[in-house]
Amino acid sequence: MTDLPFNLDQLRILKAIVAEGSFKRAAESLYISQPAVSLQVQNLEKQLNIPLFDRGGKTAKLTEAGDLLLQNGNRILAMCEETCRALEDLQNLQGGSLIVGASQTTGTYLMPRLIGLFRQRYPQVVVQLQVHSTRRIAWSVANGQIDLAVIGGEIPVELRQTLHITSYAEDEFALILPKSHPFSKMKNIKKEDLYRLRFIALDSHSTIRKVIDKILNEHGIDSSRFTIEMELNSIEAIKNAVQSGLGVAFVSVSAIAKELELGIIHWAKIENVTIKRMLSIIVNPNRYRSKAAERFRDEILTLFVSNNNMQTDIKTLVTDADIK
Repeated sequence: MTDLPFNLDQLRILKAIVAEGSFKRAAESLYISQPAVSLQVQNLEKQLNIPLFDRGGKTAKLTEAGDLLLQNGNRILAMCEETCRALEDLQNLQGGSLIVGASQTTGTYLMPRLIGLFRQRYPQVVVQLQVHSTRRIAWSVANGQIDLAVIGGEIPVELRQTLHITSYAEDEFALILPKSHPFSKMKNIKKEDLYRLRFIALDSHSTIRKVIDKILNEHGIDSSRFTIEMELNSIEAIKNAVQSGLGVAFVSVSAIAKELELGIIHWAKIENVTIKRMLSIIVNPNRYRSKAAERFRDEILTLFVSNNNMQTDIKTLVTDADIK
């Protein structure tokens, strides 16, 4: 058998250089010296008999050969990590590691609670949570970088045949008002009342805002007529702005459990209008999943989703969840 012209350490170094943008920062991230990084790259290029970096610029830029090696090298490293995790499972079915992902709101307000409940039963399992956009999380699951994820946005069309998607729970959006607002004294408000309010909203490109606008439109409400007082990129900032009396906002119920309990904001119900979206659990059935990942998925599915009823409300998940 012919010896391979590269080793795993060299692939890790190549990956780090590209990720960090320079040999120096790659060395720092790997806790080795810069000369050691340079020597490994020189040896790799010598063994392959082809340059991997274009050394004419100020940043570390791959040649076509370098890019090809990086793409395949990432796959090799991912397979090595999967193999190590599989062997770890064989040694200890109760241990191992778990990488879960979530979209922004779900990752901020729901997943920490689920992870905490899971670790009460399995404290020896190391759990890592990654929170990004639904699109980025979906690709990470597809590529095997994340074991499973709970997301609320639309999965990219090109991944829908690759991923296994399970409906999980309904996430309701509440119209929240300052306690001092005149409408806070009303049991329900009418659709027409919405056009008299001043809104605090997420950026117009936000997935959540698009979902809300779509559902409102389906109920005959034209959100383009709303008075947008300000746009913020943080749910926490929006809640604080509402509490300060700067406007009203649509926010996931999962994000306001504490505020509702303390009575510092008012949830205004709109007559004949309910704004909900379905959260989903996504996994890649063609990738290895650790025993810990399988157990986590089974636990949360068994707890919150019955075989015949997918209408579990996220309020239950946030306030009453208890893994048994």
